[in-house]
Amino acid sequence: MNQNVRIGQYAVIGENVTIGEDVVIGHHVVIYDGTIIGNQVVIHDHAIIGKKPMKAHNSATTTNHVYLLPAIIADRCIIGSSSVIYANAFMENDVFVADLATIRERVVIGEKTIIGRGVAVENDCTIGSNCKLETNCYICAFSTLEDDVFVAPCVVTTNDNYLGRTKERFGKFKGVTIKKGGRIGANATILPGKIIEEEGVVAAGSIVTKNVKSKELVAGSPARKIRDVPPEQWLENQ
Repeated sequence: MNQNVRIGQYAVIGENVTIGEDVVIGHHVVIYDGTIIGNQVVIHDHAIIGKKPMKAHNSATTTNHVYLLPAIIADRCIIGSSSVIYANAFMENDVFVADLATIRERVVIGEKTIIGRGVAVENDCTIGSNCKLETNCYICAFSTLEDDVFVAPCVVTTNDNYLGRTKERFGKFKGVTIKKGGRIGANATILPGKIIEEEGVVAAGSIVTKNVKSKELVAGSPARKIRDVPPEQWLENQ
């Protein structure tokens, strides 16, 4: 353990944990074996880092894990109170995770991305850099969000076209893809496997049943094109 590490009361640090310089660890934090913590990281009270997944007997997407790589929290990340980051999650530099968020196993989060309060990122997801996932949105397993993606509060993504019925669904789970600069409005729902192309926009409350083309705005249930995204909102013009 390096110098200038502050550890709160009743924190539990597992074996072979690597902790960088100028790290602050709050009260009642649990860090599991092998976890790697970078420099200038702040972990707030009651956070859990490196947790191994549990498996229900009838789970379709969680497998038994004999071994998972440790969680890696890179430099200058901030981890909020009571958040849970699972084993084999990797967070690049300057990621912010707000209170009560959950980041599952085999998730990669790019630098300077914000994971809002109560957000759930399920297993096997990739989240790009400079993204913003706002309060209580849900990113389903096997999803990909590229750089500069904005997801508003209470957005729901889905990955099971069979709604939990029939064995045919096994092996066919497919999350959503939101390409660079895509934006999703509050309370929108995106159905399994759908793709939001670069800088596509989904209006609040919409249900996306078809792919959204680049730089088009869709709205409604089911979502349909309303108009093109105005040029002043394109990333290249920011």
